[in-house]
Amino acid sequence: MPPSTLVTVSSRLPGLLAPAGWQAVQAADPLVALPGAAATAQALREAGTTVTDVGALADVPAGATCLLAVDEAVGIETPVVAGAPEPPGARLLDVVTVMDRLRSPGGCPWDAEQTHASLRGYLLEEAHEAYDAIVDDDPVAMREELGDVLLQVVFHARVAAEAGPDRAFDVDDVAGDLVGKLVRRHPHVFGASGGPGDRRPGAGGDGSASIGDSRMSIAAVERGWEEIKQREKQRRSPTEGVSRSQPATSWGAALAGRAARAGLPTPPPGELTARDAGELGEQLLGLVVAARERGWDAEDALRAAVRRYAGELDAAAAARPPC
Repeated sequence: MPPSTLVTVSSRLPGLLAPAGWQAVQAADPLVALPGAAATAQALREAGTTVTDVGALADVPAGATCLLAVDEAVGIETPVVAGAPEPPGARLLDVVTVMDRLRSPGGCPWDAEQTHASLRGYLLEEAHEAYDAIVDDDPVAMREELGDVLLQVVFHARVAAEAGPDRAFDVDDVAGDLVGKLVRRHPHVFGASGGPGDRRPGAGGDGSASIGDSRMSIAAVERGWEEIKQREKQRRSPTEGVSRSQPATSWGAALAGRAARAGLPTPPPGELTARDAGELGEQLLGLVVAARERGWDAEDALRAAVRRYAGELDAAAAARPPC
């Protein structure tokens, strides 16, 4: 005879019970738990609720309420109460848990000896592979490669958590800083409260329009982002905060774009005879080949030119009177 009520709970968030789950638990007599619900059962016991462990569904007494993990409920025909529906992103907790196991005593010796410096090359490599998957429009590869990028973020955060007091941070610090930045830089979405729960239309503390307002153009959003970022960073030159390790074409384009927005000089544009991006690519490839035949490295040559331009930008920014 099947149990009267099956209640699924989260193995990742043992303290989580939705209203339907609490109602089922409070009405239970008796209350039992399968192995997958052990953490929730322990949390309930600590709160004064009697829970009996059982090894399998066949061992559940007739008429009992049974707590079980979601995967333990697969294939069961009996109606199941969703006692703790997990929010989107819950599986990120598994990533943190696995990384903690790998870095802890008894884990993987290779993972345990890694440092920020030893891992930095993998971060670039994985980012490039994710970029390639996006260019190829390959969703299967995107899913895998973005996971590898996520691994690098969690790995670096775990390494940092073991650092000295003056250098330590953890994955929650990383996530918290990111959330704070996104909220601050989207006042047209989150309003003046500074919290992600404020979605009132037109709630921007600076008088900005709501994201639902058709007058709020993408260009206005970009301008607002740059203004907020400038107030936060207090950068003196457009060169600050631009990665110098990126390809020279990207570096140069980023500096020129920032300089133009800041009203600083940009290099004069060269003659562009290409009629579309494909033809431009062929011309650039031809220049790379021609440079190679002369023994020049096109990337190094462009990088040297961008580096000179960066120095000119710094000088122009320093010479400009303060606002």
